[in-house]
Amino acid sequence: MGRSMRKGQGFTNLDRSNRMCTRRDFLRTLGAGVIAVSLPGCGVTARRSTQRSGRPNIILIMSDDMGFSDLGCYGGEIRTPNLDGLAAEGLRFTQFYNTARCCPTRASLMTGLYPHQAGIGHMTEDRGFPAYRGDLAGNCVTIAQVLQSAGYRTYMAGKWHVTRYAGKDGPKHNWPLQRGFERFYGTITGAGSFYDPTTLCRDNTYITPANDPEYKPQSYYYTDAISDNTIRYVREHCEQSPGKPFFMYVAYTAAHWPMHAPEADIARNKGKYDGGYENCRRQRFERMKQMGLIRADWNMSPQAGDWDRFEAKDWEARCMEVYAAMVEVMDRGIGRIVDELKMQGTFDNTLILFLQDNGGCAEDMGRGANINQRWVDQFKNPGPMGPDDLQPSIWPPMRTRDGRSVRGGPTVMPGPADTYIAYGRNWANISNTPFREYKHWVHEGGISTPLICHWPAGIRARDRLCHEPGHLVDIMATCVDLAGAQYPSRHADTEIQPMEGVSLAPVFQGRPLRDRAIFWEHEGNRAVRRGKWKLVVKHPGDWELYDIDAARTEMHDLAPRMPEKVEELKPLWESWAARCGVQPWPLKKPSGSS
Repeated sequence: MGRSMRKGQGFTNLDRSNRMCTRRDFLRTLGAGVIAVSLPGCGVTARRSTQRSGRPNIILIMSDDMGFSDLGCYGGEIRTPNLDGLAAEGLRFTQFYNTARCCPTRASLMTGLYPHQAGIGHMTEDRGFPAYRGDLAGNCVTIAQVLQSAGYRTYMAGKWHVTRYAGKDGPKHNWPLQRGFERFYGTITGAGSFYDPTTLCRDNTYITPANDPEYKPQSYYYTDAISDNTIRYVREHCEQSPGKPFFMYVAYTAAHWPMHAPEADIARNKGKYDGGYENCRRQRFERMKQMGLIRADWNMSPQAGDWDRFEAKDWEARCMEVYAAMVEVMDRGIGRIVDELKMQGTFDNTLILFLQDNGGCAEDMGRGANINQRWVDQFKNPGPMGPDDLQPSIWPPMRTRDGRSVRGGPTVMPGPADTYIAYGRNWANISNTPFREYKHWVHEGGISTPLICHWPAGIRARDRLCHEPGHLVDIMATCVDLAGAQYPSRHADTEIQPMEGVSLAPVFQGRPLRDRAIFWEHEGNRAVRRGKWKLVVKHPGDWELYDIDAARTEMHDLAPRMPEKVEELKPLWESWAARCGVQPWPLKKPSGSS
């Protein structure tokens, strides 16, 4: 059971002057380098590290469309032994937040800004306003750019999804290599087949079976490829640049729809979810209380779905079996990355951070009763794709590389390459146990993420829980702090916005964070949290007020009883929204536009 470090207290003013005050304390304890000759119990023999700097390597791992309670170390029944192991030897945050949606989260994570400031206030399309260009803004920098200027080597594998320019012949000013990464393997867009991903690239070049001998669609699985290329980058870095630290961003697409996983991994979960929604959710809730992740006196938010009334039970259970398999394959890959770090002797001085981009996803992609025939009708006898052909779309109607029409609906069991199905709202409700709402919304179910922090040389905590609230914007500040980097006021002759977050380094040493308010807006859903108080709107409704310490499941709206607290918090959100360029939802065309 995790030991609690500190109960979360109030957040008041953002003190930018105290972000970079802890690195000297860390480096005093780290010395000039790390030597790890053998690692008992891990089954590998480590090489001697020749990294001369005491600054840590940093690996930032993000998963996709997973809920707060999915991991074993956060109460889930899904097998995640490698992430659980990192948590047991490190630190877990219980009140860390994302922005409720894929690309706004990634923009915020990479820049240390709120998504509107980074130009991605909604998704990756140009909506006509500066905060909604769907492309990283020119007056922001990424973690990779800042750390590269401080002598770090920079690598990325996985999902990028912070630019509207994804075409192979289009502009690339906001692709990874143009934003500070030296190497990149992954996808530019936000979703797609795990067997034949759309916009798959190596560095700045689209990959096809014809131009990349490692891309063999008959045996390809994207999650494994992300892990494989991360391991390659670790190994090549240690061979070619042993004296330099590295920053590595590993952005898995598991467990975003479609539900795709190798059959052997799905089979290991056979029958696990035959008991339905309520039983699974109740078991997670009890484990979370036992672990100290949530208070024992909290009530769960309402159950979504009635298992007894669901007719296609085998199909519905299979959806969750595939989802669990996707997470387990990702965890296995993370374990292989850890093994490589140990083999290279860099594990002890590598900070590993794991978090998620939003809550569980209630989108119903591929779940409609009539969807299968509509998709197939549009791709009758499509024929196989050629070795130079690119998968043109992230969703159906589409075909597999060997020419089969991609199918959906409750008569099609998810998992293989010719299926395209989401796990749906009812299972997303399980993923987000015990909270309300989902991806898109800024109630706790949409914005709550695990954060696992593991760094043997720098984190004193072992199996500790931190109840301090934190946000994605804090990751930039943390990386800059620990790397001894200088966050720029100007870059490429452009004035750069100051970062919004605070360094998490004090928490690593058992000290509290600075107080501040945290803000959200997505599709008109709005929130501000300050201390234990959260003011939140589900668009187009009214403001709701919650005491998060007393009941984080947001079941008891205090706004009618405490209008003075509502009026205290509203101006904070309004001031932030004006500063960040937030527009009323639904967005209207700017005046003067055609």
